Amino acid sequence: MKVKFVTSKVTIEGRLNNSQIAKKIYESLPFEAKVNTWGKEIYFKIPLKLKLENPTTEVEIGDIAYWQEGSCLCIFFGPTPISINDKPLPASEVEIVGEITGDLSELENIQTADKINVLPL
Repeated sequence: MKVKFVTSKVTIEGRLNNSQIAKKIYESLPFEAKVNTWGKEIYFKIPLKLKLENPTTEVEIGDIAYWQEGSCLCIFFGPTPISINDKPLPASEVEIVGEITGDLSELENIQTADKINVLPL
C-alpha cells in the first residue's frame, strides 16, 4: 500500500505494511493534518482511534508508526529528545505500520504547524 506525504515544501513517498492498523489507515485516506515535531520525528493526528496490536518502542530511521496515545502517525528520521544514541526512541509504545521509501533528508524541511496531506498512491 503506497502512500504520499505532501506539505508545501516536501513530497515524500512511503509504503504501509499489511497489518490491520495499516490497512485501516490506508482505507481512511486521504486526510490532512498539522505537523508537530519532536527531535527528528514528525507526527500528526489522524482521523482514527486504533488499538495497538504489536506495541513496541523499537523503531528504526525511516519507520512510519501509529502512536495510540495521541492518535497520530509518526515518521522517524533520526534521534528524538529521549534517544540514547543515533536511533529514534518514541515517547511511548507505537505500532510500526510502514516505512518511508523516499529521501529521508527531505523530512528536515518539515516544521511544526506545517499542513500535511496523506494520499494513496
